[in-house]
Amino acid sequence: MPKGIKLIAISEFLILVTYLFSFSFFINLQIAFLSSLFVILGSSYAYRKMVNSAVESDMLEEKRDILDEIEDPYELYEEDSINYAPAEELDLKAIVKEEKKKIKTFSLDSMKHGAKGSSSLFRLLPYLFLVLGFIALKNNELLDIAVYLPSLLVGIVVGSVSGKELFS
Repeated sequence: MPKGIKLIAISEFLILVTYLFSFSFFINLQIAFLSSLFVILGSSYAYRKMVNSAVESDMLEEKRDILDEIEDPYELYEEDSINYAPAEELDLKAIVKEEKKKIKTFSLDSMKHGAKGSSSLFRLLPYLFLVLGFIALKNNELLDIAVYLPSLLVGIVVGSVSGKELFS
């Protein structure tokens, strides 16, 4: 059994033990834990799926190092410069066309790619569970913020550790 599944099972067992002490504590812990766990796991899975599809379709573009972007944001000191040729030999139209290709524009493809990643059901359903769980606790007068908020952190930690194990 993978370590991620074991961690989730152990966490759920410990949460179930809290039922023996207080139902209110248990239900707040359970709803918050599952909500944040599902959000983290769903986002990790959707991101992995989006990256894999981008790799398979060769949509990846080579990115520069972060330090290069900070030191030279406009790529003025690029190594493959064409400015070493004499002015008479430069084809200005070709240079302009090449530079226009480098400019990233907001297109329908880029919008579709961003919307596809953010509107994945693996991301939307856990957030729906989070909101509905919170509303259900509030409407039934079981919500205890002092238990609910730290329990979100527990779910985030378990979800991120489990997500790394399960989706790597």
